[in-house]
Amino acid sequence: MTYKRTAHIISHTHWDREWYLPYEKHHVLLVKLMDTLLHTLDTDPDFKSFYLDGQTIILEDYLQVRPENRERLERYIKEGRIPIGPWYILQDAFLTSSEANLRNLQIGNQDASRYGTIAKVGYFPDTFGNIGQAPQILQQAGIDNAVFGRGVKPTGFNNTVADSDYESSFSELIWEGPDGSRVLGVLFANWYCNGMEVPTDEAAAKEYWERKLVEAEKYAATGQLLFMNGCDHQPIQQDLSAALDTARQLFPETEFIHSNFEDYLASVNESLTRELSVVKGELRSQRTDGWSTLVNTASARVYLKQMNQLGQAMLEKVAEPLATLAYSLGHEYPHHLFTYAWKTLMQNHPHDSICGCSVDEVHREMVTRFDKSRHVAEAIIDDSKAVIADAVDTTVFEQYGEDVLPFVVYNTTGWERSGVVEVELDIERIYFRDGLSLDEMNQKMYGVDVTGRTVVDHLGTAIAHSAVDLGLQFGYDLPDDKFRQPYMSRRVRLTLEAVQVAALGLAAFAYVRNAKAAELPLVSLVAGEQSLENEFVRIDVEADGSFSLTDKRSGQIYRDLGVYENTGDIGNEYMYKQPTGEQTLTTKGLPASIRLVENTPYRAAIEIVHEWAVPASAEPYFEVEKQEAVYFPNRKSQRTEATVPLTIRTEIAISRSGQGVEWKSSFNNQAKDHRVRVLFPTDLETAVHQADSIFEIATRDIEPAAEWINPSNAQHQQAFVDVSGEHAGLTVSNLGLNEYEVLRDGRNSIAITLLRSVAELGDWGVFPTPEAQCLGEQSFSLTILPHNGDGAESGAYARSYQFQVPWTVSQTGVHSGKLAPALSLFNWDGSGLAFSSLKVNEKSGDFMLRWFNMKPAETELNLSEAAAGSLGQAYKSNVLEHEVEGLALNGQSSLQLTVGPCEILTVGVKRS
Repeated sequence: MTYKRTAHIISHTHWDREWYLPYEKHHVLLVKLMDTLLHTLDTDPDFKSFYLDGQTIILEDYLQVRPENRERLERYIKEGRIPIGPWYILQDAFLTSSEANLRNLQIGNQDASRYGTIAKVGYFPDTFGNIGQAPQILQQAGIDNAVFGRGVKPTGFNNTVADSDYESSFSELIWEGPDGSRVLGVLFANWYCNGMEVPTDEAAAKEYWERKLVEAEKYAATGQLLFMNGCDHQPIQQDLSAALDTARQLFPETEFIHSNFEDYLASVNESLTRELSVVKGELRSQRTDGWSTLVNTASARVYLKQMNQLGQAMLEKVAEPLATLAYSLGHEYPHHLFTYAWKTLMQNHPHDSICGCSVDEVHREMVTRFDKSRHVAEAIIDDSKAVIADAVDTTVFEQYGEDVLPFVVYNTTGWERSGVVEVELDIERIYFRDGLSLDEMNQKMYGVDVTGRTVVDHLGTAIAHSAVDLGLQFGYDLPDDKFRQPYMSRRVRLTLEAVQVAALGLAAFAYVRNAKAAELPLVSLVAGEQSLENEFVRIDVEADGSFSLTDKRSGQIYRDLGVYENTGDIGNEYMYKQPTGEQTLTTKGLPASIRLVENTPYRAAIEIVHEWAVPASAEPYFEVEKQEAVYFPNRKSQRTEATVPLTIRTEIAISRSGQGVEWKSSFNNQAKDHRVRVLFPTDLETAVHQADSIFEIATRDIEPAAEWINPSNAQHQQAFVDVSGEHAGLTVSNLGLNEYEVLRDGRNSIAITLLRSVAELGDWGVFPTPEAQCLGEQSFSLTILPHNGDGAESGAYARSYQFQVPWTVSQTGVHSGKLAPALSLFNWDGSGLAFSSLKVNEKSGDFMLRWFNMKPAETELNLSEAAAGSLGQAYKSNVLEHEVEGLALNGQSSLQLTVGPCEILTVGVKRS
């Protein structure tokens, strides 16, 4: 029989590990589901396959409780009846870093490979928007398709589109990344549950399939129709085989197949005769009314985003580079610990987790996971920097006598770096093993002289610094070969500016008594009662706490920066909704208390305090609207007239070598149902802006599409957002503040969301989340960087990436070593390139370095090895760290390589 259409029924479950129930309650449901699945596969040979949601963590979660079922599970995976992978978890791509997105793919492939075949499906069933670089990442991973649920508007019957970038004639389409990579896209135009609960009863089945077949054909480009048999936490349909038999009898002209993605995608490719729409770049539901894009999950429970940013940076930007440098010295690279730390961190990365849109119990557990992952990263860092510091030759400091305290400053970013660094040094220690009584040890430590010292670098230059005596401190060592060794010490905290520390490198300093060079006289950075100034910028603070920023290189002045905005929020964890007609509150014109709080040769800072009063909450009627599950755009509540204090402390600072403004803010939030933002007007003429996204500097329109009726046009960012004109630009970089908006206010102001306080989950039911009000102490950090209008070429974007990465410092002794007191492991340069990671490949032991091209034009990468000598054999890799092609070195044992527009480039270097 020749069929005019084929119905591909793919059984699956979309498994949110935690969401409207805490993790362990979902876990129990998962165990039941998997038990039922194995039983169904055991007893029904016609139940062909079940797709395990694209995430291998389901296997871990199940076998944690049911280890006795491992062999059965492995058998069905190897037989192809349970396709697994390619991800470890289904992450929210916009709220997790570029490297976290790749680690997710790498670890998912690594885990799936232990069971057999990895499903080559670019699976994004419910991601809250899709990143523009997904096609390139998938292609590099050997995946030529993307199956997703959000971001593209299907047009249906007329099969014409108004804007090919964001609309598609069919559910099948071509998705093109900014580098030109293309994959076949399959949009769940009827969602990923359009084939759930198939009836076995003939009458019900007739009505069901008459409706479902029409719905699928409305969007399908071929006669290959996709029906997803399952939904969120959907149990297995155990009678599916019987239900499909019924369908075959009722609709003999249609072939009903219990299918899988591999067969379905192959059938679509074989059947395509129509030209498909090409959608390009980020898929963020641009051509919608803007009310259900879920973008405001970027500001739900901001504390989670801040913890995630730190956790990611500690792993990928500090621990991995330091462990790589230690590895170059012969130290073991702790792959097992990195995998554990990454997995623990990524358990917080599913969309309902990192988005902050779950019940309170879920997010309490997330805090513990963030701590656990970071603690492992910190342990790796401590081990690595101890190995490295012991290998640094500090004999240059012998000239200052025996009373010398060397320390090493590490720059683990991909660019040369200058900045203010803090280090705590033990001036002297007495170990408990030395036999003195505790009183004797304490008295001796109190008598230690901590004065009369100077910081010098390895060239003997005296470095301006501040020293704070921390007094008596308890500490301990944990040797590899003996019991713990406690001690008492006398400790100081030094603050200094480290200048031009090499990329992926280090610089040695020492705290000495007998410095032969006096500290160089440095001019104060305080330029007036409320003004700061260095070589690059000038800051002038106004009476209301706003400030102007002058870029001394271009003369461009940015005014009214740092005004705070407060509005009501009667939305939920998913979406922001300001009360209709509400007057927005700001600190513009509100007198502030202003004082100088730091004036050192290397940094100066001004504190600004606003004593503000804001409405205490929404009015009581709001509780009724939430209980009645009123759709948030239709809510009528206003804010109460009662107020609570909101005292905001802001510190703005500049450092001597800094090319921007350091901005910190804190307050004790006691208000509910509101949002706080800080505003940075740019007054630059442009219709677009740039934002850091996943391996991409995304260009986005300031004016939304015509269909967009939501007054808010908030967007996602990773490290920064930038508004640039022809000759000037302003970049605002953040630490874990993932939501911004470029306002349509005539000034193209950048608004950064600091806090959003809500009290319900939202979505499909009534789920109170009082802890999402985020009451209590809050703190935030930004850097504001003016530039010449090209953030990539000017270095503003590189400095924004550096802002994400904490400095690392370690105390050491005077000793010889194979490492110079100032060095870099690798040297590189490349116009428009952003450095992303340095790590070691687990299988080959090779160094793996990754960049991405920030611009849509070719550029050149020049790479050479520094600390370890000449560059060894090198090759180009894909994102899974599999060698793609060998690379020829030039005569100087260095590498020159063309990097394509917006290309993600990974280079492997074999260990010499």
